[in-house]
Amino acid sequence: MDEATLAAQDVLVIALTDPRGEALERWEPGAHIDIRLPDGEIRQYSLCGDPDDSRSWRIAVLREENSRGGSRYIHEQVVTGTEIAVGQPRNNFPLVSGVSYRLLAGGIGITPFLPMIRELTRRGADWRLYYGGRSRSRMAFLPELAGLARLAGRADRVHVLPEDSDGLLPVARVVDELDADSRLYCCGPEGLLDATEKAFAARGIGSLHLERFRPRPQNGADGDGAEQRAFEVVLASSGRTLTVGAGQSLLDALGRAGLDVTSSCREGTCASCETTVLEGEVDHRDSVLSEEERASNTTMMICVSRARSERLTLDI
Repeated sequence: MDEATLAAQDVLVIALTDPRGEALERWEPGAHIDIRLPDGEIRQYSLCGDPDDSRSWRIAVLREENSRGGSRYIHEQVVTGTEIAVGQPRNNFPLVSGVSYRLLAGGIGITPFLPMIRELTRRGADWRLYYGGRSRSRMAFLPELAGLARLAGRADRVHVLPEDSDGLLPVARVVDELDADSRLYCCGPEGLLDATEKAFAARGIGSLHLERFRPRPQNGADGDGAEQRAFEVVLASSGRTLTVGAGQSLLDALGRAGLDVTSSCREGTCASCETTVLEGEVDHRDSVLSEEERASNTTMMICVSRARSERLTLDI
């Protein structure tokens, strides 16, 4: 790690560089990296710097009151010069082609939008950012956002809405203003994501793109017991058939069979274990795929998702 600075109350911004001084892989707006903690746990953080900067990757880490270990370790143990194990950039939140963009950010969910805004401004796209947080003191990157608005030529492109003075983000109003060519992006706490999904479903115009770094809340097992039921998986490359036991993940079943399958979060949020489905019906439990992607039944996250059918055939 090259540098760590506070960008707001409890928000630490870290610049990561290669200890050997080598160039880093280029990435696109919306990308994130994995950070491996000393205990082996993995956390994902959005890249919020400049994709053209090959010398450093920038992330921002919120110190959370109910930390699972990642934010507390980074805030308390990481100092300039600390070596951190990181993965290569992956992008589950890419900018799709469009003319009009509305961006909803809650708290630390602002991070992926910084490089997005730069790219949208470069393209000459119409964009508006609505950024909410508990208070201005806890909202990172406000001066940088003001500069980006000036760069775009209109200060009203950035709407900073602290809860202690403005209340919650106007999700319903933003969704009501969408048209067929609009792209709505949202990143933040689950309450904001849920409200945005519901408002968008009721409106049904444009396209919706969400970023989650924690598993989507599940409603429990489906009525057919798909969550607990054992099922078979056929490996297309060899024709081999394995049984995935009740309560056993498909990823673990493959690992026990001696297959080395790429995985990272094991929570259905990072998409590193995404696998092509050739036959069978999937019980999707991930937090990455859209409803359209789930309905297509062509891919699954094998760390958490299971089978609705008795058997799945995978492109493994």
